[in-house]
Amino acid sequence: MREQLFDAAERVLLRAGPSALTSRAVTTEAGVAKGVLHRHFADFDDFLVELVKDRTTRLGAQSDALRRSAGTGTVAGNLTVVLSDLFMSVASSIVGLFIFRDELRARLRRTYPTGLPLLTEAAAMISAYLAAERDLGRVADGADLDTVALTLIGTGHLLFAGGDAPDADAVHAVMSTAIAGVATDR
Repeated sequence: MREQLFDAAERVLLRAGPSALTSRAVTTEAGVAKGVLHRHFADFDDFLVELVKDRTTRLGAQSDALRRSAGTGTVAGNLTVVLSDLFMSVASSIVGLFIFRDELRARLRRTYPTGLPLLTEAAAMISAYLAAERDLGRVADGADLDTVALTLIGTGHLLFAGGDAPDADAVHAVMSTAIAGVATDR
């Protein structure tokens, strides 16, 4: 049931944004009675905290797949895919929720004391990927991978924020430019 409610919340977020996310919208989308949400969670903010944690945990599988892609394709191509997947998912809406809901932000700070949940973990995922590429000689030895990863997350967020997704060629062009100083195989 938790997963059904989380999936329903994600659909509401993707379709209508953070301001439309209410317990009623989630239960209606899930096709269950409103009381079902409150049987599984103390309150709506508890539900949202668990949604953010769940979606952040899911990055683990994506992180493993990204690291395994090191040495295949191009660095910019791999980054284009992962950032497009990230920002076409619920990640951008979670940023909005984090900013919009004071109680959610306070509760999440207990688990994630700095940064924006999900995006901070995504930056770590990209940094680990770039380290794997560095080990293969496709990223410069002296590159500050954490800073590059944060730059790519910020750039990706700006590209995908506020409406229609950019086309893959535009994202690839930006990724190629952003990593030009560090990647030997773009």
